Amino acid sequence: MRPNAGLQSILSGWPPPVLDPAGPYSQPVTTLAWALLIGGTVVLLVTMAALGIALFGKASLRAKLGGDKAVWIGGIAFPVVVLTGLLIWGLTLTNHLAATAPRGDEMRVRITGEMWWWRIAYLDTNGATAIMDANELHIPAGQPILLELEAADVIHSFWVPRLGGKMDMIPGRRNLLRIHADQPGVYAGQCAEFCGGPHALMGFVVVAHAPADFARWKAARIAPPTVVAGKGANLFMSSGCAACHTVRGTAANGLAGPDLSHVGSRRSLGAGILPNNRGTMAGWVADSQSIKPGNRMPAYKQFDADELQAITAYLESLK
Repeated sequence: MRPNAGLQSILSGWPPPVLDPAGPYSQPVTTLAWALLIGGTVVLLVTMAALGIALFGKASLRAKLGGDKAVWIGGIAFPVVVLTGLLIWGLTLTNHLAATAPRGDEMRVRITGEMWWWRIAYLDTNGATAIMDANELHIPAGQPILLELEAADVIHSFWVPRLGGKMDMIPGRRNLLRIHADQPGVYAGQCAEFCGGPHALMGFVVVAHAPADFARWKAARIAPPTVVAGKGANLFMSSGCAACHTVRGTAANGLAGPDLSHVGSRRSLGAGILPNNRGTMAGWVADSQSIKPGNRMPAYKQFDADELQAITAYLESLK
């Protein structure tokens, strides 16, 4: 098995294909991308042909290429006409992608880019947080979802190529973006704006459910997590984890790091870089800095093997 085969099985579709749309908000972007790619290739070939004539062509051809008529047509008229037409067509094609205010009972999710993970808040119809989660977005397939995108620190960019366009996340500003998955599935995403440090390791997944499955997922997430008391839970509280993380139903209410109330049920760890299992969880807790250098969680090398096993089992139990 290849080293990253396990990760690929978790993050279906990774790396995210950028020319394989899976919804109405990504199709126009793909169409425009193909048009630019093909048009750019044609222009490049014509330019290279002109360069070849200029360097090696007959004197008569070189004279025509350098004449006023060629300059006016190839250097001025052609770019003006093509770029103007492309601008009008592109704006028309993507006009409906500009997200507007929430529509009625449309599902809203507020996503905040952090250094270097994603805070995800599912909002109720009044705009209040109903569910808090991290690094994994769950949506119902077959309907548009309005995303409210923010940044807590530096500029990030939210991008799920198969479901929609790319939108920057800017501190002090809330940008809106709609995504739509035609079919249930797992769609990979990635921060698309360099945000320092482990920017390249800031991924995530969007899990699109059939509507009935999504209703069951939502009901399970709203319910308090099953919290198991014991050595692992005690270590979590006494070693400082609770200062940065929240586990609903316990005294852990830190906000600096991801909400861990249901961390055991997530598909990945470390913002989409590791499959979620006991081994990777233990490695992350013991020394996350060796896995994702520069992230803001310190290494907990003080745990012995039994303690690491206990705290990992506790986190794994948070479904």
